[in-house]
Amino acid sequence: MTATDLTDEEAARTAARTPGWAALLAASIGQFLVVLDVSVVNVALPHIREGVGLGATGLQWVVNAYSVAFAGFLLLGGRAADLYGRKRVFLAGLGLVVTASLAGGFAQDGAMLIGARAVQGVGAAILAPVTLSLVTATFPAGPARTKAIAMWTAVGTAGGATGGLVGGLLTDYLSWRWVLLINVPVGVAVAAVAARWLRDDGRGAGRVRLDVPGAVLVTAGVGLLAFGIGQTEDHGWTSLIPLTAGLALLAVFVGVEARTPHPLVRLGLFRLRTVAVGNIATLVLMTAGFALWYFLSLYMQNVLHYSAVRTGLSFLPHTAGIIIGSRIAPAVMARMDARLLAGAGGLMAAAGFAWQSAVLDAGGTFLGSILGPGATMALGFGLLMTPLVEASTSGVDESAAGAVAGIVNTSRMIGGAIGLTVLGTTAAARSDLADGYAAAFLVAAAITAAGTVIVAFLPRPRRQDEADATA
Repeated sequence: MTATDLTDEEAARTAARTPGWAALLAASIGQFLVVLDVSVVNVALPHIREGVGLGATGLQWVVNAYSVAFAGFLLLGGRAADLYGRKRVFLAGLGLVVTASLAGGFAQDGAMLIGARAVQGVGAAILAPVTLSLVTATFPAGPARTKAIAMWTAVGTAGGATGGLVGGLLTDYLSWRWVLLINVPVGVAVAAVAARWLRDDGRGAGRVRLDVPGAVLVTAGVGLLAFGIGQTEDHGWTSLIPLTAGLALLAVFVGVEARTPHPLVRLGLFRLRTVAVGNIATLVLMTAGFALWYFLSLYMQNVLHYSAVRTGLSFLPHTAGIIIGSRIAPAVMARMDARLLAGAGGLMAAAGFAWQSAVLDAGGTFLGSILGPGATMALGFGLLMTPLVEASTSGVDESAAGAVAGIVNTSRMIGGAIGLTVLGTTAAARSDLADGYAAAFLVAAAITAAGTVIVAFLPRPRRQDEADATA
C-alpha cells in the first residue's frame, strides 16, 4: 500500500468521524433532556396529584417509574449503541422519549401517566448511554476528554435544577401536562442536530442478539427492591417478599450474564478497578443525590407554600453551584490527584445535606433554609461527579464504550430509585412534614459520607507524562 493510499484511507476515516463539537453538543443536549425528565415533574407533583387523583405512594411512582425503567434498560441501551451505531440508537431513544411524553401529557388517569413515565424511562435508557459514549469515543484520553466530560456533567446535572424552573413556569402558566409535552419540541430540535451532524459508526449486529432477558431481569429486580423498601413502613415483614424476589432476580441476572454468548454487560469489565469502585461509589452517592431535588421541592411547596415558579427560581443557586463545580474540576484535576478532588466534593456535599437537615422547619426562609445549604450541596456534587465519571470510564476500549456508559448511568439511576424509596420511607415515618424532610436529609448526609469513603479505593490516576512514557 502506497503513502498516497494511506493518506486517502486516513482522510476517509477522518471524514467518517463525528466532529468533536457536534458530538459534545448532541451529547450535552441529550443528557440535559434525560435529566430534565427526572426533575421537571418534581415541582408539578401537587398539581399532578389533583389532576389524576394519585395518593402519596402513587405520586412517588410518577418519579420512580421513570427511574426504575431507566435504570433497568440502560445496559441494553449501551450494548445496542456498541452494536448498531451511536447515531441510530440516539435517534431511536429520542423518538421513544418524545412519543411517551406525548402520551403522558394527555394521560387521563394515574395508571396511564405512570405507564407513560415508565416507557419514557425506557427511551431515556436507550438515549443516555449514547450521550456519554459519544464523548468517550470521540475525545481521546487526556485534557480534551476531561473538559468534554466536565461539560457533559455540568449540562446534564444542571438539568435537574433547570427542570425545577421550567416545571414551575409550565405548571403555573400553562398546566402540569406541559412538563411532559415540552419534550416534544425539544426532542424534535435535538433530532435535527443529530440527524445532520452525527456520523454512522456501526455496521449492524448481524446475527448478534441483544440480551433482552438480561434487561428484563435487572429491571424487574430493581423494581421489586424499590417496591419492597417502600412497603417496609406499612407492611413490616411482608415487605421481605418483594425484597427477596428482587435480590433473587438480580442473582439470576448475574448468572445469565456469565453464561450467555452475547451478554448485556461483560462481567469481566468489573475486573477493572476503576469500573468496579467507580460505579459502587456512584451508586451509593446517587442514593443520596436525588434527595436534593425531590424533598426540597416538596418542602418549599408543602411547608413554605411557594408557588411552582418560585420553587423553580429557588433552585437557581443549585444550578450555579453544579456548573461552577463542574467547570472548576478539570483545572483542579490537572494539578492534584482526582481522588482528593472527588473526596473533597463528597465531604462538601455531605456537609450541605447535614446543614440542610438542621435548618428545615415550618418557619424557614429562602436565605436561612435554602440558599446556603443548597449551594454547598450542589457545589460539592459538581466537584465530585467529573472525576468520578472519568474514573468509572477509564481504561476501557472504545468497542465497549457504550456498555460502560450504560453501567455508569445504571449505577446513577439504581442509586436514585432506591434512594428515593428509602428516603421517602424515612420522611413518611414522621408525622410532621418538615421533620420528615429533615430526617431524609440527615440520612442523605450519612449515605454521602459513606460513598465518599469508597472513592478512596479508586486506583491512583496515571499522569499524562507517565502514560506517554509507557505508550
